[in-house]
Amino acid sequence: MARSKNMMKNPLITITPSHLLHCFSLFPPNSILFSSPRKNSSRTQKLCSSTNLPLFFLFLLILFAFFSVSKVGLIPISQNSIHCSSLDSLSSFSSSSSSSSSETFSPMLLTSLSASISLMDEDVPRLSNSVMSPLPAHGMAKNMTEEEKDFWKQPDGSGYKPCLEFGIKYRRESVKISKEKRRFLVVVASGGLNQQRNQIIDAVVIARILEAALVIPVLQVNLIWGDESEFSEIFDAEHFKRTLQADVRIVSSLPSTHLVPKQSVERKIPHDISPGWIRARFFKQLNEEGVLILKGLDSKLSKNLPSDLQKLRCKVAFHALRFAAPIREIGNKLARRMWIEGPYIALHLRLEKDVWVRTGCRTGLGPKFDRIIAEEQKSSPEYLTGRLNMTYDQRRLAGLCPLNALEVARLLKALGAPSSARLYVAGGDPFGGTQALLPLKKEFPDLVTKEMLAKEGELAPYINRSSVLAAIDYIISLSSTVFMPSHGGNMGRAMQGHRAYVGHKKYINPNKRAMLPFFGNASISSTEFNRIMKHLHKYSLGRPQLRDNKRGRDVIAYPVPECMCNS
Repeated sequence: MARSKNMMKNPLITITPSHLLHCFSLFPPNSILFSSPRKNSSRTQKLCSSTNLPLFFLFLLILFAFFSVSKVGLIPISQNSIHCSSLDSLSSFSSSSSSSSSETFSPMLLTSLSASISLMDEDVPRLSNSVMSPLPAHGMAKNMTEEEKDFWKQPDGSGYKPCLEFGIKYRRESVKISKEKRRFLVVVASGGLNQQRNQIIDAVVIARILEAALVIPVLQVNLIWGDESEFSEIFDAEHFKRTLQADVRIVSSLPSTHLVPKQSVERKIPHDISPGWIRARFFKQLNEEGVLILKGLDSKLSKNLPSDLQKLRCKVAFHALRFAAPIREIGNKLARRMWIEGPYIALHLRLEKDVWVRTGCRTGLGPKFDRIIAEEQKSSPEYLTGRLNMTYDQRRLAGLCPLNALEVARLLKALGAPSSARLYVAGGDPFGGTQALLPLKKEFPDLVTKEMLAKEGELAPYINRSSVLAAIDYIISLSSTVFMPSHGGNMGRAMQGHRAYVGHKKYINPNKRAMLPFFGNASISSTEFNRIMKHLHKYSLGRPQLRDNKRGRDVIAYPVPECMCNS
């Protein structure tokens, strides 16, 4: 016999709701207690006859236990997970139930079920609805050439979808950890927006490892970025707390019982720290003092963590860290203005002055600008990041320099981008001003920035707030048909992983080390140059790449296979 489509399943029991609900409608409480059973030969009434009432009450008891266990969490059945096969079994049950005749079910039972479902919806937000998603993809226009169609074509995602299924041990431990009230972790996040995001993600994971409650992270004012925004001005704090409530208890501030006049701040944290190192170093101290303050977390936590902690990283990055409502509103508004005109390319250009100083590279703008950068590097050698013994040419050929506007234009043309393509430029003000973008604008005249997209006064509240402006760039870039960074960095990695997580949207990862030697070879024809560039980037266009091929990869940039599955 075929199974009913309205079958409810969980690891403990299997129930067919239609029989129970029908029994309840046939035997309301007053008839069960005071009336004699009806004689009827129908199969359903026979199932619900007085001889089967003990079995019926047993089913009711099991049903009650099912909802109680799910709600109370003695052995949590659903830990706010995303399953590949079914993202929302509860809603499917609800919709299938509502499609049945209302006369069949007891009003009292329907009210009870409705209340239970609404309580679960209110207390545990559905992850499948919390992802910051891009605007829908555009179709191919009829007048496009084959090369243009090939450029705008999206990569094959191989069926990978978000899949955050936490293990039984993790879920069991969550019951205690999510209610922690004695130990508190405070984290100070520094740097630009995406650098701060990385530290916030790791802060949640470290709080989980230490079984501590996490105080909403403090965003440190950076001398370069100059943004004094607090967490709640950049991110949706209530959504952050609500989304992670099953994993870590998050509070807005330290309770008065834990405030101390002089609290030591842990700054000297080595790289690649493991969960074992964290517990050995901080757990006893946290137990004794009740508060632990960490600063300087950037890239300190190991990229290789147990599977459940990797999933937690993805949950924080792609679900919990939603931008604040005003930022989402202006970001989505500007994204729609780009999107409504058709497919577009988003470029994250790292052409700011501090980038050239830190990388030790030349700007491509000529001797005048290169001298300015060289003088600043000499006066502030501490800003130069690594590889001090390399010349400029060695740095460039090693792929350590950002692509300048001319190199970006040549690569896009070689990969088939039409000259009519609309380009959105994300990032800070380029060193050299509009002159820095001239080679790009010459090849792609339809080039816009958020300032050009915005109407008068729309960005006025966010002047000199670089983190907010970076968040707006993030939203617009996420909805682009194609995204390409001119240099790696936190924004590039965040966008790479987020675009993969929402369906493997096209992401061009410039293979600088392999391609730059051909840029200076004048003997190669443009046709041959284009062929070489396409060949070099055949596997760098956003298709699924497994993180476990290179264990040092960040799961936030490579969410397959820990956070995505295709079965």
